[in-house]
Amino acid sequence: MKTKLSRQNLLLLAFLLLLVVFGALVVRKFLGTTPRGGRPASVAETPAAEREVLLYFAAKDAAYLVAESRQIPDCLEETECLMETVQALVDGPVGDLAPIFPSHAQVRGVVVEEGVAVVDFSPEVAAGHPGGSMSELLTVYGLADTLAVNFPHIRQVRILVEGKEIPTLKGHVDLREPVKADFRFARDPSGAQAPRAGE
Repeated sequence: MKTKLSRQNLLLLAFLLLLVVFGALVVRKFLGTTPRGGRPASVAETPAAEREVLLYFAAKDAAYLVAESRQIPDCLEETECLMETVQALVDGPVGDLAPIFPSHAQVRGVVVEEGVAVVDFSPEVAAGHPGGSMSELLTVYGLADTLAVNFPHIRQVRILVEGKEIPTLKGHVDLREPVKADFRFARDPSGAQAPRAGE
């Protein structure tokens, strides 16, 4: 009888020991490891740094430009910042304003040469432009004013298409020479109403 009882006790102890080991393994598996990516679960993701820019879009009646504030990814190099800013302008407004570039136009590159921003676009910037003197003025000066207000050392812009100079977008604004920023076509960045073009 003693031997039988001892055997039952041994089996019970062995079973309990297996449960303890199994429990320890489960705890280690689910609580003691780091999630995928190698970061501890308690470390929060760091939000990406951003910078604020002013972008000039057309008013609803397309009679002048209005500044819209936008957050873009922060950048370390000026070329990258210029590209992000011009791309945000081409992407169009997020509010009630009207875009000044064809939505399918692409920014191929931006460089600065002695205070002049040289912006290279895909052919759609001209081919897809609606035309009209005011629309063309708002496109050209929206770009020039956007770059000048965000990068104060830039005072002029030259527009290229596929790396080549073009005389105009649609026959109205002369692009054979760099175009100076001109805030007469814009609402003041502080929010004050600017005079409409031609007044």
